[in-house]
Amino acid sequence: MTHLEAPDGPRDRLDLDRLDRHWRAANYVSVGQIYLVDNPLLEVPLAPEHVKRRLLGHWGTTPGLNFVLTHLQRVVVELDVDLFPVIGPGHGGPAMLAATWLDGSYSELHPHVSRDREGLGRLFRQFSFPRGVPSHVSPQTPGSMHEGGELGYSLVHAVGAAFDSPELVVACVVGDGEAETGALAASWQSTAFLDPVRDGAVLPILHANGWKIANPTVLGRRSDSELRGYLRSMGWEPSFVEVGGTHDPEADEAPWAAHRAMASALDEAMSRIRRIQRDARDRGADDVERWPMIVLRSPKGWTGPAVVDGDRVEGTWRAHQVPVDDVRDDADHLDIVETWMRSYRPHELFDEAGRPRPAVVDWLPVGDRRFGANPHPHGGRLLRDLVLPDPSRHGPPVSEPGATSTGPTARLGEYLRDVLDLNATAANFRLFGPDETASNRLDAVYEVTGTTWQLDSEPADDEELAIDRRGRVLEVLSEHLCQGWLEGYLLTGRHGLFSCYEAFVHIVDSMFNQHAKWLEAHTELDWRPPIASLNYLLTSHVWQQDHNGFSHQDPGFLDVVSNKSSRITRIYLPPDTNSLLQVADHCLRTRDRINVIVAGKQPTPDWLTPDEAADHLERGASTWGFASDEREPDVVLGCAGDVPTVEALAATRILREQLPELAVRVVNVVDLMALQPDDRHPHGMSDDAFDRLFTGDRPVIFAFHGYPWLVHRLVYRRTNHSGFHVHGYQERGSTTTPFDMLVRNDLDRFRLVTDVVDRVPGLAATAPAKALRDEMEDRRRAHVEQITTHGTDLTEIRDWTWVR
Repeated sequence: MTHLEAPDGPRDRLDLDRLDRHWRAANYVSVGQIYLVDNPLLEVPLAPEHVKRRLLGHWGTTPGLNFVLTHLQRVVVELDVDLFPVIGPGHGGPAMLAATWLDGSYSELHPHVSRDREGLGRLFRQFSFPRGVPSHVSPQTPGSMHEGGELGYSLVHAVGAAFDSPELVVACVVGDGEAETGALAASWQSTAFLDPVRDGAVLPILHANGWKIANPTVLGRRSDSELRGYLRSMGWEPSFVEVGGTHDPEADEAPWAAHRAMASALDEAMSRIRRIQRDARDRGADDVERWPMIVLRSPKGWTGPAVVDGDRVEGTWRAHQVPVDDVRDDADHLDIVETWMRSYRPHELFDEAGRPRPAVVDWLPVGDRRFGANPHPHGGRLLRDLVLPDPSRHGPPVSEPGATSTGPTARLGEYLRDVLDLNATAANFRLFGPDETASNRLDAVYEVTGTTWQLDSEPADDEELAIDRRGRVLEVLSEHLCQGWLEGYLLTGRHGLFSCYEAFVHIVDSMFNQHAKWLEAHTELDWRPPIASLNYLLTSHVWQQDHNGFSHQDPGFLDVVSNKSSRITRIYLPPDTNSLLQVADHCLRTRDRINVIVAGKQPTPDWLTPDEAADHLERGASTWGFASDEREPDVVLGCAGDVPTVEALAATRILREQLPELAVRVVNVVDLMALQPDDRHPHGMSDDAFDRLFTGDRPVIFAFHGYPWLVHRLVYRRTNHSGFHVHGYQERGSTTTPFDMLVRNDLDRFRLVTDVVDRVPGLAATAPAKALRDEMEDRRRAHVEQITTHGTDLTEIRDWTWVR
C-alpha cells in the first residue's frame, strides 16, 4: 500500500506564476459564464449585446473555489495522488466548470464545448441559460458526485466516498454558510468512523468568506481560537490560511503570499495524512489521531469589483450572487464588468484561437487524474456486481400457507450476513443504520463483521457489542449521516443498504429528493455509467410501533417517494419472509434506482414458498388462490403490506365461514407501483391486466400499509377506481396494543368485513349479512373492553392463524 509523500511545495516565482495564471484563467472563465453571451475573449470592446439578458449565478464563493481547485491540482501532480474535490458551497458550478474546461476533460465529454474560442463561447452561453447547465455543481458537471443545489451534504458525501478506498483523498470544500446546516454540523463527527487502514482520507477545506446571501456566517465570524477548539473537539486539526488584497502580482506581493500560504498548508495537511496512514498501516498504531483540515479565510467575491454605485461589494454580502446588475442598460455597469474581466489579463491566458496557453495548463494533471476524468465521482466506471447468496436458502419452507410464522428481518439479517461475507475481499458492500441494526433484528451480520468505531474503546464495548475498527456496519444516531455516507459510497461505485425505523426516515426526506433528482439527470448522460441503487429497509413500522406511541407511527415516506420519477423509484411491501428475501435480492441487483422496502421485524405468517415469492415479485401483484374462491368474485379483498395482509386474510376467513355464498378473491400487491398504468410506470399493469385482477366493476376493499389516498392516486385512471375502498393509516395513533392500532385506523379484520357487507350490492339486506355486521361491531366493542381492562389484545387475535 502506497503512502503520500509531501514535497516542499512551490516556492519560486515560476511555480507560483503557473498557479496564479491558472487561477486568473479560472476566474475569467467563471465571470464570463455569469455575464457573457458573445465576445468571449473580449477581442472587441464589450457591448450590451454581448451580455446576457438575464444575469444568473453566484460569484461570491467562486474565486475562493477557483483558488482551492488550482492548488489541489498542484498536489495531484506533485504527489501523484488519487484526489478529487467535492464542492459544498451552493451554486459553485462556475468554478468546477472552469476547472474541467481548462484541463480538457469537459470538452472530451461535451465535444461541442471545445477548448477554443467557439467552445468558450458555448460554455459561457449555456451557463444558467434555458436548456443549458445549472449554476450549481450537477450531474452534467464532469467530476461531480455531489449536487450543489441543497446545502449540508458535502462532507458526509466525501466521507462516504473515502470508505474502502485506501489510496483516495477526497478534498471537500465546505462553505461557511453550508456549515450552519444540521447535516453538515453532524458531519464533522465522521472522524469517529474513518479508518486510516482501510479507508481513504478526507481533507475538509472550510471556506470562510464571512457572508451568506444577506447575513454574516456563524463560523465566518468565529475567531481562529474558537474554530480551532470546536474543530479539534470533532477530531480535526485545522490550519488557517488568510488571503486577500489585490490579485495583480505586478502591483504587490499579495498574490504570491496567498499562493505560498495555501501551498504550505496543503503540504502540511498531506504530510499529516501520510503519517497517520503510515503509522496505522505499517506499525498497527491504533491511537486516535486528528485528521488535518484547512480553514481558508478569503474575501467574499475576491478579485471582483470593490465598489459598485458607491457601495462596497468585494468582501461583503453584495458579492454573493451577481455583483454588478443591469449591465445591458447601464453604461457605467458595463464598463465595470469589462474592467473587471480585463483585470485578469486574458491575452496572457488564451491564444488567438481561444485555447488556454501552455503556461496555464501544461502543468495540470493528465488522464484520469484530471478532476473531470477521475473515475471515483463517475462511480459506475468502478462498479462491480455483488456476489449474492441464494435467497431461497435463507427462507422458511412453506408446506401450507400460514401454517408457520418467522421473523422476516431476522432471516434477512442472515442473508445480509452472507452478502457481507461473500464480498469481504472486494470490500464493496456496507450496512448503514441509526443505532438500530440489532433492534431491527439484523444482528446476524455481526457473525462476520462488527460496527465501525475509531475512538477509544472501553471494557464494556466487548461484553455484547460488536465494536470493531474494521467493522462494515456503520451505526450513528443521525439519519443524515447514514443517508449521506451511503450516497457517497454508492456514487463512487459501491453497494449498500440503509435500515431505518419507518417513522424517522422522514428526517432524510430532502436528501432522498436530492438523490432522486441526481439520478434522474444522471441517467440521461451516456458518459455516466449506472451506479448501484439506493436501498432502504424501513422496519419497526407503523403497525408495530404500538409500544412507542404516536411519534413513532408514520408511513408517509411512501407518499414522498411516489412523487418522484417513475424511472427512479420503486416501493415494495413484501407480505412475508420469503417475499422479503426475494425483494432484497432483486433490489441489490438493480442500478440507478431508489428502492424502498417496508417489512416488519415481528413474526409474520409464512404465506409463500421461495418460488412462489419470486413469481409474485415478478408479477408485482397476483391473486392468492389458496385464499380465493374459484368463482367470479362478488368482492375483491386487496392488500399491500405484511400486517394488512394478515387482516385481509383474517377477514376472508370470517367471510368464508359466515357467508359461504359470497365469492371472495384475495389480491396481494408486493410491488406498489404495479397499481399504476403501464404508461405511467415501468412496473405498471395494463388496463386489461388490472381489470382481470381486480375486475372492472366489483367492489375492492383494499387493506393498505400506508395512507389510503396514496392507493387512490395510483389507481385513479383505472376503470373501477370508484369501486376502490381503501383502509390504511389515518393518523390515529397512540401507545396501545398492536390490534388496537388497526381498530383505531379502521384497518382491522372486523371493519374490513363490515365494509364488504356495506359495499357488495344487496348484501347488507340479507339476514346472514345483517347478523354478521352486528357481530363485527360486537367484537370491536369486546376488543375495547379487553384492552382497557387487561391491557392486552383478545386471545382470538393474538393466537389467530390461517390454518384451522
